[in-house]
Amino acid sequence: MKIAFIAHDRKKDEMVNFVTAYEHVFEGHEMFSTGTTGERIMEATNLKIHRFMSGPLGGDQQIGSLVAQDELDLIIFLRDPLMAQPHEPDISALLRLCDVYGIPVATNIATAEILVKAIDRGDFAWRELVHKYKPGVDPE
Repeated sequence: MKIAFIAHDRKKDEMVNFVTAYEHVFEGHEMFSTGTTGERIMEATNLKIHRFMSGPLGGDQQIGSLVAQDELDLIIFLRDPLMAQPHEPDISALLRLCDVYGIPVATNIATAEILVKAIDRGDFAWRELVHKYKPGVDPE
């Protein structure tokens, strides 16, 4: 699976703790992240993560590009709902792309945990169905 991690500043510690707790699940998967989030995760774990730019500098858009190219299976995006983000249009565009292409996005720890447990069980066969009905593809 191809998994992306994004965390707003006040959520980075939470993301690092979460990924550390489930490091055994993430091993063997291809991982991507925005700049600082990926750096912090790699410092705390033995995981290798392809890092893009910081979110406000275009990292959210780079991850969105992977979504549009059908190159991601899951995004864990710990958002800070109590802090205005200067790059909110980029965040909205990324979430819209995930809706268009059927990419699951966890925006809080509770949802992230459900998705990671599904990965651990191998419950992502539904992705084949998403591919069958993706935008611009005739399902017949």
